[in-house]
Amino acid sequence: MGTFRESLDIRALRFALAFPLLLATGFVVCAQMVRNDLPDPVAVMWNADGGSAFAPFGAYVAGGAAMITFFGWVAFLQAVPLSRPVVMRRVMMGLGLMVSLFVTTVLAAGLVGQSGLEDARASHVDPIVLAMGSGAAVSLGVVLMFAFKPDPRWTREDDEALEAARLHVTDPDLARDTLRMWVHARSSVFIMIIVSTLFPAALIAIAVPWLGALVAAAALVGAGFLFARVRADRGGLQVFAGGIVPVLTVPAVDIAAAAPADVKAADFGGWGWRHHDDATAMLVSSGPAVVVRKLNGGRVALSAGTTATADELAGILNRAAERAHHGGQPQQPGAR
Repeated sequence: MGTFRESLDIRALRFALAFPLLLATGFVVCAQMVRNDLPDPVAVMWNADGGSAFAPFGAYVAGGAAMITFFGWVAFLQAVPLSRPVVMRRVMMGLGLMVSLFVTTVLAAGLVGQSGLEDARASHVDPIVLAMGSGAAVSLGVVLMFAFKPDPRWTREDDEALEAARLHVTDPDLARDTLRMWVHARSSVFIMIIVSTLFPAALIAIAVPWLGALVAAAALVGAGFLFARVRADRGGLQVFAGGIVPVLTVPAVDIAAAAPADVKAADFGGWGWRHHDDATAMLVSSGPAVVVRKLNGGRVALSAGTTATADELAGILNRAAERAHHGGQPQQPGAR
């Protein structure tokens, strides 16, 4: 039992079980508040001619509460096992919120569309409730994906740290002169993108689906350029926007010097990948960074996340440059 318990994220499990139940309870309470304004029986399916299937009010509410709970649990519980990848757990936690809120929205829109009618055959799903609830479900689900912090477990990064420690014993220089890291903008920036673009995109999609999808895609691409994967070693520096697109490659032989600095993104043209005057930058925020001076007079600026990481990265690049200039044949970035 202890082993099984240790394989689960208990905090996520509590939320996964409790939220759909509380949401279903809230739906039942709110449905009772509008009971007197509804026809009997109520419609549970609709077509072009009106309600095509009917059920007693109690069955509609009980069945709806069961659906909210069931579909919420199915999605939420995928985020509970610690064996799942962290990204998957974040996505499933957000998806669970989206699904449970969307099911509740559809059920509520069905009741509101029947409010005040004597015969359910003249009813319809209320489009305003459906649109507002669906947009809220999508936006809140995406916010939860970013806000959810899974319990720590042994990951690929831990394997890399263990390997780095082993290399430090067998080859201290190699371990010291290799750095792999991710940098990204603050969470408040992503929340701002969600609120200002994805939520309006969901509403636009109701009227013009292709335009809503285009706005959402543009927002996701823009957010992707606020992530960067950095690789620095004896061969030099490589930076990948979004972790995939190579935007900066600086061989060690081209480096004159590297120094940590506290930079303002506006001085290099703004966030993301920029080419401004003699400088090329990949900045995900203002703050700690490394500024590399190249032998041809150009500059490269790169966000480093923290001051300590900036110092470490600058040291690696300076040692790589010195080795390339005086210690033998230059290597390509990423080479051993």
